[in-house]
Amino acid sequence: MSIEKVRAYFREKGMEDRIQEFTVSSATVELAAQAAGVEPARIAKTLSFKLGDRVLLVVAAGDAKVDNTRYKNTFGGKAKMLTPDEAVTLVGHAVGGVCPFVVNEGVEVYLDESLRRFDAVYPAAGSASSAVRLSCEELEALSGCKQWVDVCKAWRPEEAQ
Repeated sequence: MSIEKVRAYFREKGMEDRIQEFTVSSATVELAAQAAGVEPARIAKTLSFKLGDRVLLVVAAGDAKVDNTRYKNTFGGKAKMLTPDEAVTLVGHAVGGVCPFVVNEGVEVYLDESLRRFDAVYPAAGSASSAVRLSCEELEALSGCKQWVDVCKAWRPEEAQ
């Protein structure tokens, strides 16, 4: 099970106690926010994409949406979300629990700028009923991200409608 792999990884880092498991689903931003008791924007959703032979994870704030033009300009191709079956096979986590920790070899992890406005964010921890509270610095270190990117919209005050 993915959460067990994530738990073992966090145990190695001395941070296993940071993982929260809920008795309710946290499979969507809204459900995760309710379960964790935080505003939806603080949920660090992990979006999974396929670009040719590449598998990309973009971790973004819960209120952010992928901007297709920014994505294409950053990664050199159109954003194509993985199917639920592809997520399990290619990433190693099921939809609802996809997270940037303990992913399959070759998966590229990117963190979106939309997260930086928060002192703490809450990505999933490998299941559809878990989360882990991390600072952006901790998320960067623990996810092994390649780099920070700016591929999302609708989170900046000037973009709010």
